[in-house]
Amino acid sequence: MQMIIVDDEAHWVDNLSMHKPWHTLGIEHVHKAYSAHEALQIIETHPIDIVLSDIVMPEMTGMELIERIRIHDKRIKCIILSGHSDFEYAKKALQHQTVDYLLKPPTDNELFGAVKAAIDQLNMEWENISSHERTQYTLRENLPLLRGQLLLDALRGYRMSAEAWSRKLDNYGLPFHDGDCALLLVRMEEDFGQYNSNDQQLMEYAIINMAEEIIGEYTEVWGVKEEHGYLVFLLQFKDHVADIGKETFLEKLAIQLQYKVKQFLKGSLSIVITELFQFPDQLQSRYQQASAYFRQIVGDEREFVMRVGDLERSQGPLNALYMPPSLISLLEAGRWDAAEDKLLTVCAELDDKWSESWEHCMEAGFLIASSFTHLAHRNGHTLAKLIDPDMEPLQSGEAFSSISKLRKWSLGVLGKLKEGTSNEIKDIRSLYVKKIQEYAEKNLHSDVSLRALADHVNLHPTHLSKIYKIETGEGISDYVFRLRMERACHILKTSEKKVYEISMEIGYLDSAYFIKVFKRQFGVTPQEYRDDN
Repeated sequence: MQMIIVDDEAHWVDNLSMHKPWHTLGIEHVHKAYSAHEALQIIETHPIDIVLSDIVMPEMTGMELIERIRIHDKRIKCIILSGHSDFEYAKKALQHQTVDYLLKPPTDNELFGAVKAAIDQLNMEWENISSHERTQYTLRENLPLLRGQLLLDALRGYRMSAEAWSRKLDNYGLPFHDGDCALLLVRMEEDFGQYNSNDQQLMEYAIINMAEEIIGEYTEVWGVKEEHGYLVFLLQFKDHVADIGKETFLEKLAIQLQYKVKQFLKGSLSIVITELFQFPDQLQSRYQQASAYFRQIVGDEREFVMRVGDLERSQGPLNALYMPPSLISLLEAGRWDAAEDKLLTVCAELDDKWSESWEHCMEAGFLIASSFTHLAHRNGHTLAKLIDPDMEPLQSGEAFSSISKLRKWSLGVLGKLKEGTSNEIKDIRSLYVKKIQEYAEKNLHSDVSLRALADHVNLHPTHLSKIYKIETGEGISDYVFRLRMERACHILKTSEKKVYEISMEIGYLDSAYFIKVFKRQFGVTPQEYRDDN
């Protein structure tokens, strides 16, 4: 866990943070803040669990700090440390759900007792959140979506072990098992096109319910709408159904579904049914077969029910190439290792299934080359500039004249793209650092908080903080503080401005606080510094 101690009196902060054995309570890191504003910046960029704060501070009180914290994170535990035993303070502390209200100076027992109480509350809350009952409730609430996504993943070819399948089916309450299944694909015809998007979804939901009612008496029914707009139903006969004539029986049930939809929903359906196959091993291939039957064989016919058997095809799709996530998505996300695995998987499928098909190798080559070109153009380059000598094999077609050449060429180019974009990312980081430093230098008198700097460059504060730290080795708040002190020293040495004027100019509204911070940094007050220089 991480804690922050907030007080404008530096000796309290330093003493409590550095001279107490917080590690014995499981506190891994203790942050220090000498103002409420500084505390908020640290809370924005670090996973703070506990705040130990003084009440009376310049610019923003401890109570106001807690109010600001509560807006964004209600789970952070707050403890008040105050030199005032005023009843109103204690009352406000209770209203803000503080863990404890300690008077300065607290004993170690009081201090550690309050922090331990905060830790116990946090542990209990997170245990409740992650409890079995909460998990089961969430699962039930999202069960239809989870079931649908699992079937979609299976139709797209995602592989799972037998144990994983068994566990998923059991967790989702799906009474399916290894063995004979059939697929029923339903296409809603043009007469459903009269409905708007919401009404269309209601119609799909109604058809799924009707299918479960009509077919569910004899089979287990697991339905989902897939990406091409078909309603897909996976069917597995229940134990009491006789083995003889199951395919014919499914056809009769499909005709009944078609009739009832026409009667009550005033719309027509076209339906394709597969022969029985082994679930889950043959699920993807039979789904592809059935959807291909819709596209290639059925043509313009409408309102039919057909069974499709094994179709002899000398060719087929290169599945690994199109299985999500796509190569373009992986490249755009900078997931270089996953992109390399994708290329190796595509080449492995070419070796295994299409070793005699130059067209499949060419298909893979063109798509890989177009993905690489897309990435180059997206980053403002030409592919030729990034890969130089590797462009010639692509232009001549030599890069995908064989599977081994495609593998070597694509992996080599991937390495060059990774190197090129990594340098570009570093350049972008440098540009962000330059922008925020220029902004801070010009606007030191106003708001140069982490949030304001992040808004200036359109980045999330946490992301900006990490970028700045990586590029400079210094935190943004440290840079702003150093800039303020350097600016103050320069003005003190080169002008006759009053101390309060300098305070305002560098962004401190309270000149007393500026004097305190300056002395803590340099060991002398601003006036003493001016006199010595």
